[in-house]
Amino acid sequence: MEHEVIVSSELEEDTAPWEALLGEVIRTALEAEKVAVPCEVDVLLTDDAGIHQINLEQRGVDRPTDVLSFPMFQFAPGEPPADEGDEDPETGLLPLGDMVISLERAREQGEEYGHGIRREVAYLAVHSVLHLLGYDHVDEGPMKAQMRAREEAILGQLGITRGEERGCVCPGGTGA
Repeated sequence: MEHEVIVSSELEEDTAPWEALLGEVIRTALEAEKVAVPCEVDVLLTDDAGIHQINLEQRGVDRPTDVLSFPMFQFAPGEPPADEGDEDPETGLLPLGDMVISLERAREQGEEYGHGIRREVAYLAVHSVLHLLGYDHVDEGPMKAQMRAREEAILGQLGITRGEERGCVCPGGTGA
C-alpha cells in the first residue's frame, strides 16, 4: 500500500529529517489501523504563531496548540475507509485530511515530558492520524482510553516509547 505523505513548512529550519520521520510514522499508523485504500495526508510544520492563527481562523480558538487535525471525511474509530469512490481522480488517492504541527510546541512538550522532540512529533502525528480516522477524546472515558491505547500501540510498533533517552540527537532540535 503506497500512502502519500506531503510535508510543507512555514519554518526557516531544514525540515527534511522531520519529513522522513513523519512519513514513516504516518504510514505505520495507517497500516496499523488497516487502511487498505491508498491515502494522502498533508502535514504543515509551523511554530506557535502559525498554529495560533490557524486555530483562530478555523476553530475560533484564540491560542496556540500542539497539533490540529482537519479530516476530509467522518469515519468511525476502528473502521478504516473503504474503496468507495472518494479518491482524487487525478492521483487515485483518498485525501484523508490535513494536520498542522507546531514544532515550537513539540520542542517545549518534549522537554517538559522528558522524552525529547522526536517522540513528541511522532506522538502528535499518530494522534492526528487517529483523528483523521474518526477517533476522538471529547470525554475522559472509553473514547479517550481507546485512542490512547491505539497511540501507544502504534508508537510501540515504531520502537518510539515514553522511555526514549534524553540527550538523543534529534532533527531540528538541541537534543533535548
